[in-house]
Amino acid sequence: MMLTRLANVAVLVVMPFVLTGVINRVKSLWSGRKGPPVLQLVHDVRRLFRKSSVYSTTTTPLFRVAPYVFLATAVGSALIAPLLGSTPLASFQLDFVWFAYVWGLGRVAIMLAALDTGSSFEGMGAAREAVFSSLLEPALFLVTGALSLVGGRRTLHEALAPHLHAGAPALVWGAAVVAMLIVLQVEAARMPVDDPTTHLELTMVHEVMILDHSGPDLACIHLGSAIKLFVGASIVATLLNPWAGSGGAACAAANLALTLAAGVVIGTIESLVARLKLRSVPQYIVIALAAGSVALLATVWRAGGPE
Repeated sequence: MMLTRLANVAVLVVMPFVLTGVINRVKSLWSGRKGPPVLQLVHDVRRLFRKSSVYSTTTTPLFRVAPYVFLATAVGSALIAPLLGSTPLASFQLDFVWFAYVWGLGRVAIMLAALDTGSSFEGMGAAREAVFSSLLEPALFLVTGALSLVGGRRTLHEALAPHLHAGAPALVWGAAVVAMLIVLQVEAARMPVDDPTTHLELTMVHEVMILDHSGPDLACIHLGSAIKLFVGASIVATLLNPWAGSGGAACAAANLALTLAAGVVIGTIESLVARLKLRSVPQYIVIALAAGSVALLATVWRAGGPE
């Protein structure tokens, strides 16, 4: 048990940087460039921590606290996520509710910080984020609820393990994977929902909300975003990992490999797929909502219908 906890801590420290670097390297290869080092984010975060933050006179202490709340919520979600496909650092009944709400708390903190600047551009980004999240959270609850019901499991890491529910309809798992991939893209501000490299304020969602942040505050946001990306990719990997929940080296190795494969897929999508028009993004998120509904309905059908 102690070895598993230490392994989870180790991957939580290392893999967010590696996964972000793999995505950036894949994008570079698709464009014919060598690209930055895989651990470039480590250097960026270290450089930002060495600088001082600059604050506008219009901001309140809320603006200074928000980046650290965002980082804390990202770490909080990682504590109950099956980073290695098996037992997480912490687990309790219905912990997937905690997972959804700590992600939501981090999102709200960044939105409030954006509004606190008094900038119309950042307020526009916060409004867009609010619309997207109102569609995303129900999809997350539908998926986790369906997976929990199909096998009678009440913890996130057990609900995600495929081998624990061998008799479950393939439709449930297929719909869950589709929904979680879209959740990952939206939460990580990735294509085709958002472009993490754009500098056009009128088209940004996540990036426009953090334009006024600098120094250690910006480092915390980048680090929190990388952790959320890794946590989301780990959840998708656990859904696809046939050894998930069994523990051991094979389970951990398979989950890490699938997590990196998810990073390659994300990098490929960002390289080959154009960003959706803003008015089309809610329609894309509704696909996750529909997939979650399908998973739940398939679960009810398997159980013989509602009582």
